[in-house]
Amino acid sequence: MSEFFGSPHALLVLVLAGFLPNEIWRMAGLWFGAGVDEGSEVLVWVRAVATAILAGVIAQILVQPPGALAGVPDGLRYGAVAAGFATFMLTRRSIFAGVVCGEVVLLTGKWWLG
Repeated sequence: MSEFFGSPHALLVLVLAGFLPNEIWRMAGLWFGAGVDEGSEVLVWVRAVATAILAGVIAQILVQPPGALAGVPDGLRYGAVAAGFATFMLTRRSIFAGVVCGEVVLLTGKWWLG
């Protein structure tokens, strides 16, 4: 195989240990979740927990940025999150628009600052 793909054994391990177990749970979730009412208390709780976990991850990345993000000034990081959140709210809660706006603000600001 080419250098880009690496060893065939590594790819086999990746598929067997990473991809297939994940797909099994995704398919089980689709099968079990097909009959669940979207307004049920359990699903509302699951959605609230998922939102709280996402908020915690975003807060941790903002306060203690990993890797290359540590070189970005705090004000720019917080400004990008604020711009992304404002776009999210203004576009009738479009996650895609909010994420794209936040990334554009972050990348443009980093480019402008040099």
